[in-house]
Amino acid sequence: MMYVFLCFLIFNLVAFFAPKRLVPIEIYATCIFAYAYGVTTDLVLDLHYNLYGYFQEGFQWLSLLAVVMYFPSISFLFLNFFPCDRSWRRKIFYIFGWTLFSVVFEWFVVHTDFFYYNGWNLLYSALVYPIIFLILVSNLKLVRKIIARK
Repeated sequence: MMYVFLCFLIFNLVAFFAPKRLVPIEIYATCIFAYAYGVTTDLVLDLHYNLYGYFQEGFQWLSLLAVVMYFPSISFLFLNFFPCDRSWRRKIFYIFGWTLFSVVFEWFVVHTDFFYYNGWNLLYSALVYPIIFLILVSNLKLVRKIIARK
């Protein structure tokens, strides 16, 4: 478990010190969205359907801390370096790379007993991660449209 939180700390430090390509309101909006999206997904898939979970069944404060540390930092890092002005091919490779990273990291987390499956499996995650990343990109585009209206 300590290794997972160490990874979360590293993700947050990298996000904090990374050169910012997003403006502060984009960072704020996308991090809040990532947090809300992650919590909502976990409420449904973990607590309602019991497909996976953190540590053991039910709510734990440490799992909330993990969500606060993980979803915003990873979403920021993904979006901050997303190749918006590049070809579709480049964008697809970028999303594939982040999907691969996410699947490998999830595999690691499952093997530390920080996270468990109960009807879920890594293949489902591999299929869902690209959709999640596309939703994050779509949200960033929406935020940029809202900003442009001012």
